[in-house]
Amino acid sequence: MNPRIRSYLIHIGLFVITLITTTLAGAEWIYGRLFIPVEGMQTLGWPEFLAGLQFSVPFLAILTVHEFGHYFVAKANRVRVTLPYYIPLWFGIGQSIGTLGAFIRIQDYVNSRRKYFDIGIAGPLAGFVLALIVLWYGFTHLPPIDYIFTIHPEYKKWGLRYGEYAYLNLPKGAAISLGNSPLFWFFKTYVADPTLLPHPNEITHYPFLLAGYLALFFTSLNLIPIGQLDGGHILYGLIGRERFQWVAPALFIVFVFYAGLGVFKPSDFAVSTDEAFFSELLYFGGYILFVYICCSRISENRLNSLMVALSIVAAQLVFSWIRPDWEGYSNFLVFTFVLGRVLGIYHPETQLDEPLDLKRQILGWLALVVFVLCFSPRPFIIG
Repeated sequence: MNPRIRSYLIHIGLFVITLITTTLAGAEWIYGRLFIPVEGMQTLGWPEFLAGLQFSVPFLAILTVHEFGHYFVAKANRVRVTLPYYIPLWFGIGQSIGTLGAFIRIQDYVNSRRKYFDIGIAGPLAGFVLALIVLWYGFTHLPPIDYIFTIHPEYKKWGLRYGEYAYLNLPKGAAISLGNSPLFWFFKTYVADPTLLPHPNEITHYPFLLAGYLALFFTSLNLIPIGQLDGGHILYGLIGRERFQWVAPALFIVFVFYAGLGVFKPSDFAVSTDEAFFSELLYFGGYILFVYICCSRISENRLNSLMVALSIVAAQLVFSWIRPDWEGYSNFLVFTFVLGRVLGIYHPETQLDEPLDLKRQILGWLALVVFVLCFSPRPFIIG
């Protein structure tokens, strides 16, 4: 088979599979049920699968616009890149979003700050514009307030006051609500009809809102100004090689500190038995090891990396002792591992380190403002 045709078939096949998996996942979020038979739960079928397109189509559209933003700007800069590789992921036995995203592979050496900047900024800005359109549509086309009773008919006995009763006896982890980024809060507060807004725990049943929120979430992750994330390319273009290589690890340290804040508190060690104390100490040692692994590439000197990790953990303990009610978001720890060990904290050096023109500088700082607007310190609240 012709290698080019084979490559096209791989890209198309991954996209089709991802469309199917995100549609399956979207239907599961809309109806709160699964396609795979589970005892005591009615399974989903073909009509529900078709309804899942209300999630998968806008979500994949945003993802596709993002990736092709990178693709076309790379082509315009004569940088060889692949078409997007979509990554399907559907659990079947539990809820997912149907995908791990998509990526393009850069096949050439990028020799200038400007090219990295242009390629990096094109994707998130293009996807962000479409995400705003999806959110606007979702919040201005909310269904009647009793729509939620078609998903949860058991709520009817409480009427519109179901939020006061429905979640009282749920097992831990059964209720999932979306966090608040500044933009999502703005749409809820100033765009939506407040009489049609559901309880926060039920927004995941609204496919356009879920697709738009997830788009903001992934845009914010991509725009974190560290390493080879899109935000890293943007900041590297803005401030140059020398300053980026010390700003990026400093930002990474702050990110790790926030993510792990509250995972362990001094009060956790105030236990009644020696066995419980040593058990807690063992878990704490594992946490220190994890933070060290995340930070191990900050410096080529392992001792320096260890000191950074110990300093982060010590600062977290001190802060938790002063303000035990303040906590970070431990689910971000997974992403700190991906950043620290897979994607990298630093940015590849470029042959040409020329400053950006004024137009690009303005766009770059606006993109970092977009990061702030999309970022939620607690993106998913599980109660």
